[in-house]
Amino acid sequence: MTQIEEIKEDVSSISRLFSDALDTLSKLIRTEVQLARAEVTEKASQAAVGAGMLFGAMVVLIPAVVLFLIALAVWLTSLGLSPVAAHLLSGCVALVASGILAAVGLARLKPSSLAPNATIREVKRDIAAAKEMTS
Repeated sequence: MTQIEEIKEDVSSISRLFSDALDTLSKLIRTEVQLARAEVTEKASQAAVGAGMLFGAMVVLIPAVVLFLIALAVWLTSLGLSPVAAHLLSGCVALVASGILAAVGLARLKPSSLAPNATIREVKRDIAAAKEMTS
């Protein structure tokens, strides 16, 4: 084998390696995009559940206000403590329930809980592996 043929073979090997590297990079990017898409879809549904809980909190708050108003009316008309206390206790229970729903809903809508953490972690790991391979 002559020196020219060896050089041609080396150039062919290098071009094959470069082509393989580009194919691998392309597959990696496609996989990362699919992962990001799946995670964003999951986070969007989580945000929808959080918004639904906030809506539920608002719906539960309305009867709580109505119960407090009824308790006030009963208190004013009956002048007895027992029925009013029962109505106020019912209103407090409704307020606590709406507060819990609101807290859970707001927690699910925090930007930190909606971030595509798995995708970010994978991209950081891929970057570190690429740096390791090039050094």
